[in-house]
Amino acid sequence: MNAADIRIALIAEARTLGFDVCRVAAAEKPPHAEEFRKWLGEEKHGDMAWLARNADRRTDPNLVLPGARSIIVLGMNYWQHEPAPHSALRTPHSHVGRIARYAWGDDYHDIIGPRLWQLDAWLQEHGGAQRQYVDTGPVLERDFAAQSGAGWQGKSTMLIHPKLGTWLFLATILTTLDLPSDDPSHDHCGKCTRCITACPTGAITAPQQLDARLCISYLTIENKGPIPEPLRPLLGDRIYGCDDCLDACPWNRFAQESRESRFAARDFVTMPLRDFLALDDDAFRTLFRGSPIKRIKRPRFLRNVCVALGNTGTADDLPALATAARDPDPLIAEHAQWAVGQIESRRQNPGVSIP
Repeated sequence: MNAADIRIALIAEARTLGFDVCRVAAAEKPPHAEEFRKWLGEEKHGDMAWLARNADRRTDPNLVLPGARSIIVLGMNYWQHEPAPHSALRTPHSHVGRIARYAWGDDYHDIIGPRLWQLDAWLQEHGGAQRQYVDTGPVLERDFAAQSGAGWQGKSTMLIHPKLGTWLFLATILTTLDLPSDDPSHDHCGKCTRCITACPTGAITAPQQLDARLCISYLTIENKGPIPEPLRPLLGDRIYGCDDCLDACPWNRFAQESRESRFAARDFVTMPLRDFLALDDDAFRTLFRGSPIKRIKRPRFLRNVCVALGNTGTADDLPALATAARDPDPLIAEHAQWAVGQIESRRQNPGVSIP
């Protein structure tokens, strides 16, 4: 098989394995390499130190895989309909927190990773040597996705697919095979700024400019310490990630339900907020087994829950928060104490609106 035939067969193989997108870019310096370094220099990556440690590799694919000629960009649609509320779990005075759609079901690493190994083995049969990653390696995935024509980077910096919207998990395979490259995508955002307007914390500071330190996904997931008090009210009821800039994108009118059933929402998506506070370490690991939420562990997750209750909770939530305020983990205890104060303040000032 020549390179063009391998590429055609590869696309069919990827489709069989459940990928909705398979495109090819040249293994060259990513278009936004210098902008990435400038972003790091401004420390807008926050505490994500691994981004700076791997800066050289992220801007040169041949440092990741010597002899790399092509980068295969794969996308898997994860969009699901809103789950129906579990009425048996809810009462008129209970609140449910918001979880980013990508974390409703099973961990995408566990779903996509084994399929990348299958494609890797397939490429080896055709003479290629590979490195493959699903959000786990030093690759600027969105740059190469745009270069391959898998979509374009919107003003939120997220990739937008013309037929699937913003709901794509991206994976990459660097290969020594010299495959024909696809044409890059054009920007189709025009004058639209809905994603910028929708961001609750102003983290999208300008088109294609994101300050991770303000992003709710960073604050609730990557941030290991306390959530800064001035930002806590802006989190509203979000307890893991944030989809506001994605939901706002008008290209999502084309969103289609994922073919992968393991992305479907699990019961914890509609679980009342205060019930999470009863979880000890074992119960937390059991509830979130196989979920990306398990990665942040109990203290960070309950920290987020406490903030959400501080923003949306009522007197009915105070007993659970009082118990959490005595938790041995200081991260949980401090945020629970803050939440109690917020609810008490609303009780004394009933005219104050809830974020």
